[in-house]
Amino acid sequence: MEKDAVTGTATTGHEWDGLKELNTPLPRWWLYTFYVTIVFAVVWVALYPALPIWGATGITGWTARGALPAEMERARAANAPIMARINAATLPEIMADPAMRAHAMAGGRAAFAANCTGCHGAGGQGAPGGFPNLADDDWIWGGSLAAIHETIAAGIRNDENPDARNSLMPRFVADGLLTPAEAGDVTEFVLSLTRRATNTAAAERGATLFETNCASCHGDRGEGNRDVGAPRLNDAIWLYGGDRAAIMRSVALGRGGVMPPWSGRLDPAVIKMLAVYIHALGGGEAE
Repeated sequence: MEKDAVTGTATTGHEWDGLKELNTPLPRWWLYTFYVTIVFAVVWVALYPALPIWGATGITGWTARGALPAEMERARAANAPIMARINAATLPEIMADPAMRAHAMAGGRAAFAANCTGCHGAGGQGAPGGFPNLADDDWIWGGSLAAIHETIAAGIRNDENPDARNSLMPRFVADGLLTPAEAGDVTEFVLSLTRRATNTAAAERGATLFETNCASCHGDRGEGNRDVGAPRLNDAIWLYGGDRAAIMRSVALGRGGVMPPWSGRLDPAVIKMLAVYIHALGGGEAE
C-alpha cells in the first residue's frame, strides 16, 4: 500500500484533488474503551431484560415492573406516619402545622397532576366547555378549605354520590319557558350587567324576565349564589363563554357540568391534601 511521502503513514488509496487520505490507526485507549463497551453490553443483555422480546427477564430475573410493588410499599411505609397524621387532623390543623402542610402541598400537587389536570389544566387554569379555573378567586360552590374539600369528595351533579353538589339550570327555550325572543332579551340584560348591551329596550325587557326567572339563583344583579352553585354573571369570568352567542345558548339550553366524586376513589388523606393544594393555587378563601 502506498505511503505518504511526508508522514510515512500508509494511505487508504483515496485521493481528492491531489490530497490523499491517511490510514491513521485509532488510538489504543479509544479501541480498548470500545471493546470494553461491547463486553459490557453483552453482559448487560445476559443479566437484564434488554432484548425487545415479551417476557425477557435475563439471568437475574429482575424487571422494573416486578420491582415496582416493593418500591411502592417502601414509599408507603415511609409516608405512613405523616399520612396517618393528616388523616386524623382537621383541615385547619393541617394548615397550622408546617410539616403536615408541606407534605399536603407536595402530595396534593402529585394527586392533582394524576387526577385533575385532564379537566382543570396543569396549573388549575381550567378550560373552555365548563371546566372552572381553580387559580382565581371566582368560586361557584365556595373557595374555603371546607367548601373545596366537600366539592372534591362529593363531586358535582353525579349519580354516584348522594351528597354530590346539585343544581339545575332550566332549558328556558328548549322546555318552552321562554320564547327565543324573550331569551334574547334576557341575554341583552345579562350583557348589560357588564356594560356590554347594545339594545337598551331589549335589556329593559330582559330585566323583568330575569327577575322572574333567574334572580332567585343568580341574584338581582347577577351576583351569583354559591349555595346553589349559580355563578356570578356581573364579572368578566365565564365558564361557558361570555359573548352574546354563548350566553344565548346557556339561556336557551341550560348548562350543567358533571364532576365525579373522589371519595372512594382516593384515600381520605389524599383528598385533604388536594383541598390544601387547590386552596393555595391563588384564590383560596378564609373559612
